[in-house]
Amino acid sequence: MMEEIIDFLLRGNDLLWSGTLETLYMVFVSMILGSLVGIPLGVGVVVTEDGNILESKGINFILSTIINITRSIPFIVLLVALIPFTRFIVGTSIGTTASIVPLTVGAIPFIGRIVESAIKEVDGGVIEAAQSMGATPWEIVTKVLLPESLPTLVLGLTITLISLIGYSAIVGAIGGGGLGDIAIRYGYHRYQTDIMIKTIILLVVMVQLIQHFGNLLARKLDRS
Repeated sequence: MMEEIIDFLLRGNDLLWSGTLETLYMVFVSMILGSLVGIPLGVGVVVTEDGNILESKGINFILSTIINITRSIPFIVLLVALIPFTRFIVGTSIGTTASIVPLTVGAIPFIGRIVESAIKEVDGGVIEAAQSMGATPWEIVTKVLLPESLPTLVLGLTITLISLIGYSAIVGAIGGGGLGDIAIRYGYHRYQTDIMIKTIILLVVMVQLIQHFGNLLARKLDRS
């Protein structure tokens, strides 16, 4: 059903088609880059806590502070504040590729907290069993903590991915490309109500599909 809706909305409409591809490009690339930093960040927060396998109050404080500070900044403020950094990395602060920088930075703290919450749900007995068998901290993280928390982690990352779709619309409002840019440029400024409605429907369908596949994957990974 959703595939038919997408086909109807995009058929013969190159503008919406390119906007959809740009949104998917921004969201998934920033999600991958954000995960490369956010997952180790979340793991680090957990394993350096008091009584954990790599206890370190100093490192734990630093990692938690990084997450707390970046999470407390509204995305629109973060977007503006990162303009010089975005220009340094990409060479411009406008366009789809440039939008990936603030989206990635915005995703990192959320992924970090999601990973932290997911790992904390792992039964402590499993960790103690691995330690008694002589497992190293690296082996405990990669063979116990992450695999055991995978279903919860997938659901959390799905929520992050959906949030990034909303963020991508904000980025689009200031020239970042994607469906948000089309909605503002054509739907709002040029009073093309049909374009506005179609972009909203596409975003809703996109969110529904991502949530559906995220739930499906989490159920398949759930060993219980």
